[in-house]
Amino acid sequence: MKITDIVFQVIGLFTLYLGISMALKGEYLLIIIFSLILGAIVGTILDIDEKFERLTGLIQKISKSNNKKFSEGFATAFLLFCMGSMTILGAFEEGLGGEPNLLLAKSLLDGFSSIALSAGLGIGVLFSVIPLLIYQGGLTLLAGSLETILKEPIINEMTATGGILLLGLGINILKIKELKIINMLPAIVIVVILSIIFI
Repeated sequence: MKITDIVFQVIGLFTLYLGISMALKGEYLLIIIFSLILGAIVGTILDIDEKFERLTGLIQKISKSNNKKFSEGFATAFLLFCMGSMTILGAFEEGLGGEPNLLLAKSLLDGFSSIALSAGLGIGVLFSVIPLLIYQGGLTLLAGSLETILKEPIINEMTATGGILLLGLGINILKIKELKIINMLPAIVIVVILSIIFI
């Protein structure tokens, strides 16, 4: 077995662990399941997975990379770095003028994770910084208005839903079954809407 294969397996197991630890933060299971179902339906109708593949193909062409795992590295890194409550809370902390301690801690963790991910998945991990910058930068810029909406219980449900998506990602990485996780991403928006309505 090659070293890259074993690193790949470790990343898959770590993703499962991270997914489980995040998923356990959820309390409103019906909100989570309905968000995932509705999110998967919306994502499939919009065919987000296909559009994402085309986008990563374009980025790969521009970067002149011939890495077969480019798209997988891009998606895995983006989902791993964006799904946790540390991302949201850290962005709020900085956006509201506080010390960016959470973001600094998260950056350190993400830095080590990106080294391991790059070893297994290649240069696609580097390009995940583009959507990460848009997502995290947007949260920071909109912190004032979003803080009144995204209270802790809603962030917990978002984190739990993201954790379940990470579980699916771990299953993909370990090649247990191929799941269209990108098509399920609208669940993150839907869980916020349902949480605002029902919590």
